[in-house]
Amino acid sequence: MKHIILLIFAAYSVVMGAQEASIKKPDYVIIANDQIITKEQLNEYAKEGYIKAINKGVSEETRNEFATKFGDKIGDRAFIITIDLFTEEEKEANQNKLKTEKKPDTTIAKDTGLILKVNDAAQDFEVKMLTGETIKLSDLKGKVVLLNFWATWCAPCLMEFYEMPGKILKPFEDKDFVFLPISRGEAETIVSKKMLQLKEKGIDFNVGLDPDKTIWNQYATKFIPKNFIIDKDGIIQYVSTGNYEGSVDTIAKEIEKLLTD
Repeated sequence: MKHIILLIFAAYSVVMGAQEASIKKPDYVIIANDQIITKEQLNEYAKEGYIKAINKGVSEETRNEFATKFGDKIGDRAFIITIDLFTEEEKEANQNKLKTEKKPDTTIAKDTGLILKVNDAAQDFEVKMLTGETIKLSDLKGKVVLLNFWATWCAPCLMEFYEMPGKILKPFEDKDFVFLPISRGEAETIVSKKMLQLKEKGIDFNVGLDPDKTIWNQYATKFIPKNFIIDKDGIIQYVSTGNYEGSVDTIAKEIEKLLTD
């Protein structure tokens, strides 16, 4: 459990670069026993075996209830983590259960949910952008493309967006490069609302819409964010899943390599 907690928070530094000025990345708000707690308190709960469940993200209604109670400490609902704790009796029963359970086979390879992998040709598609125009992937040959799959409810996706202006968009704005983020499985109205909110934070770029997951289903399953770097010939050269410390830096380095080849 402690390992899981570390993975949840490993990605998040405080201030990142932006198109014109610094963009402050949001902090996660952790709530347990109807109180805001620190990461250190969370780790202590994990160490002592009290954590029943970690829930990332809440409904808008629950977010507003928390905002009424805790004020401006509460931000976007995607960045709220609620913790369910065991009672003493439940904790003891769970620890006894864990002692008798068979440990999982850690030698089994994890399924990252990739349909297309490195060295595969990128599947062609047409995507409607939020601003109304349509982009066809094959029309972008001759450019390096960063194809990003995300969703408005996905906190790691949004955290990644906070880094994109300073680490991706600004450095490569005059290069043969296209950033193509595509929202997976969401209505245009929902995506539009989120992008307006992000624009207020200084995160302002166009996004594609894939409400039926037609494009997504050609590339991957399971987890987001997923990033595919496609070279000038339409071949996938790099794939990443999730957002962790240094992941956007790695993406930037891979793009730079392809642009200088």
